[in-house]
Amino acid sequence: MNVPEAPRVERRPYQKYAVEVAVSTIDGHGVFAAEAIPERVKIGEIRGEALSVEQARIRATRHERIMIVELSPKRAIDFTLSTDPMRYTNHSCRPNARLVLDNGRVEFFSLRAIAPGEEITVDYGETHHGGTLPCRCGAPGCRGAL
Repeated sequence: MNVPEAPRVERRPYQKYAVEVAVSTIDGHGVFAAEAIPERVKIGEIRGEALSVEQARIRATRHERIMIVELSPKRAIDFTLSTDPMRYTNHSCRPNARLVLDNGRVEFFSLRAIAPGEEITVDYGETHHGGTLPCRCGAPGCRGAL
């Protein structure tokens, strides 16, 4: 697979730990710790375009690669065009971080210490793929699909 060069991203005030975007063995690009990240701390957050869940689900059918999080039964955020590095967070069935929704913000917290150079991953949970997209995380006990 030919993966384009990783995009350059600048560190924003809400990015608490330094991260880098690079090619991932899981899928496309991923976000990697550029410094040691302790367990149970906020790594950073991601910002995007607010829209209705109805609009978000329509977009999900029109694009191969998306990053949409539903905040409620009515509201969602589309991060597809975001320049925040955490937008490149890949799925793992054995993640080292978790995604937290807090007053309309999408934040990432470490579940354990993350070493420099380690890819930061979260469990996507239920997705619009409905179990039809093969999981490529390679983790022990991988569910096999998203």
